[in-house]
Amino acid sequence: MKRAPTLFEAISTFVFLIVVIGVGFGIYKIPIQPLLLLATAYAAFIAIRVGLTWSEMEAGIIERLKTAMPAIFILFSVGIIISTWIYSGTVPMLIYYGLKIIDPSYFLVTAFVIVAIVSIATGTAWGSTATAGVALIGIAVELNIPLGIAAGAIISGGVFGDKLSPLSDTTNLAPLVVGVDLYDHIKHMLYTTIPASIVGLIVWFFVGLKVGGNSTSNEGVIALMGQLDSIYNWNLFMLLPFAIILFGAFRKLPTVPIMLLSSMVAVFIGMFSNGFSFVDGMKSMANGFNMTMITSENFDPTLISETVTSLISRGGIFSMTTIVVTIFCGYAFAGIVEVSGCLERILQSFSNKVKTISQLVGATIIASATIVFTAGVASISIIMVGVLMKEAYEQKGLHAKNLARTLEDSGTMLLPFVPWGVSGVFYLEVLGVGPGEYWMWAIPCYLSIVFAMFYAKTGIGMAKIDKANVVEDKLEALPEKY
Repeated sequence: MKRAPTLFEAISTFVFLIVVIGVGFGIYKIPIQPLLLLATAYAAFIAIRVGLTWSEMEAGIIERLKTAMPAIFILFSVGIIISTWIYSGTVPMLIYYGLKIIDPSYFLVTAFVIVAIVSIATGTAWGSTATAGVALIGIAVELNIPLGIAAGAIISGGVFGDKLSPLSDTTNLAPLVVGVDLYDHIKHMLYTTIPASIVGLIVWFFVGLKVGGNSTSNEGVIALMGQLDSIYNWNLFMLLPFAIILFGAFRKLPTVPIMLLSSMVAVFIGMFSNGFSFVDGMKSMANGFNMTMITSENFDPTLISETVTSLISRGGIFSMTTIVVTIFCGYAFAGIVEVSGCLERILQSFSNKVKTISQLVGATIIASATIVFTAGVASISIIMVGVLMKEAYEQKGLHAKNLARTLEDSGTMLLPFVPWGVSGVFYLEVLGVGPGEYWMWAIPCYLSIVFAMFYAKTGIGMAKIDKANVVEDKLEALPEKY
């Protein structure tokens, strides 16, 4: 016979997950995937205690995985686009001319701005980080800028654009769940996003003046550029794959087909510009680009440094398999705790203890962060917390766009900090830098929460429900005889 889980049972699933990951991953460096499965097994034990069958748990997992499929398609497309853009020379060209143009002292600020612009245009932090971000991290390597600091600025730019882009999935999901206009939601997020980013820009500016002065000599930069010169024949056509992505974003075309189109165009550009073979171009889509594909007569593999080799030998569908496996393991846990009622039980406990506006916003942040750090994705926290907290915001006289904003501040912005989450694994794979190295420098990502609590305490930036409109709406809903 089915029953609702007790609060102890519900909390124990998350405590078990935190302990297992904290000890297994944090101390013994066990891969995160088996630890997630171990936590899933305990969640299944609790689900059996409350009366669920395996078929019901399996259905819950499948339902969660359905929501993950668009992200998985994008991940595979990102793997393809990284390899083909290196094959065509698009990414190396951005690095080559970036080394010529970017002042090392202002690299961090420049990196944030560039990735933010690309992310707003494309609507994806992953896509912008995997394209412009990859080029920028390559420049950072050669300029001897600490990669943790560089990755923090790059990832912050990606998340900034993802959060404010009308093309982003979470930016559309949050207002949809709570019932507010998309563009009202975006405008309202400026209260927390802009101040947090300004603080980040100030810090990166002063830190950049220091670390930029420690960059490598011109000889090192010239050597790198010379090695890239021996591999690629630079021309404007190499920018066409990037232009296709931007065109698709502005025309609001489907992301995955545009990314694949960009990749195919990149293959042909690599063939005609660099003399690479079509077969190698197709192979790069699966296994990534590698040095054996280079056919230039000026190319001497013995003269290529490890920096250049690691810079261009990457990408491919199979480079994304670790992330996809992590998604499946994480969603197995999330699906079971959701279908068993554990997640809803915890969130209800939060909402029942809320007395003030600051407590309400704080409870929203804690609930969202808990789900994000356990499931490793933002969509579940936005849906669950949004649905359960909406009425509480209305009772406090707060407009639902306050809730939508807080869901993103404590969901979308925190994702990069979860080592076992999809984003944390993705950034490690693409940039070669983990959350433990960049978290301190991804300043806007955690300051958004600070500003959210500041507004909740002071009342600044907290939109109220227009009571006149509410009354008018209720009157319009009455039968004509009234």
